[in-house]
Amino acid sequence: MGRHAGRHQPHETTRRAILDAALELFVANGYAHVSIRNIASKVGYSPGAIYSYFPSKDDIFLALAEEGFRKLGATQLAMPATPDALGDLADTAWRLYAFSKEQPQYFALVFLDRRVPRVGPESERFAFISAIKANLRARVQRCVDEGFFPASLHSTVALRLLWAAVLGIASLRLSDRLTPGEDPDDLVRDAISTTIAGLRAGAATHVRLPQSCPDAKERSS
Repeated sequence: MGRHAGRHQPHETTRRAILDAALELFVANGYAHVSIRNIASKVGYSPGAIYSYFPSKDDIFLALAEEGFRKLGATQLAMPATPDALGDLADTAWRLYAFSKEQPQYFALVFLDRRVPRVGPESERFAFISAIKANLRARVQRCVDEGFFPASLHSTVALRLLWAAVLGIASLRLSDRLTPGEDPDDLVRDAISTTIAGLRAGAATHVRLPQSCPDAKERSS
């Protein structure tokens, strides 16, 4: 692609090309090791052309993070409730793992790279994350209400435990750290079922939630 070819492309096509190139570079090299000049070189534009679309590298990341979380949220929020409360909760964890397989670059960028800017629902751009989290907490609370989990269980803690196991196995799969012959799908299924069994048995949890967590506020009121 010519260095100034972007001038003749529709705005959204050029923006998409920049995001796709940045995503590939961020995941391959690490966010901290990629510059605007690197992104410009990959798409064949001048650095100045990139800045006309995104004020900074952080803004490129935030656009990609928003896409990634919206893709993940769409898989979670699209899941209708069934009569099986425990099965529905297990499915939320499985869908996170499925996301790591279907969208490995977005997963790696938003969950595995420790050097990226922090994002959260406190930012207006990411306010939609609150709806996703509320939906997930409601699935845990349903298990509490139906007597499957102890009444004292914090929904946020339960989700942390479920998702931590899935994130760990997904990261091992993506980094090729599993032993030959190990099936990551089976590992995830076992991790989910074991975590849920522990929660049902009333296994002690040692997590102390900060007061900023909705679950902590509800418990202390």
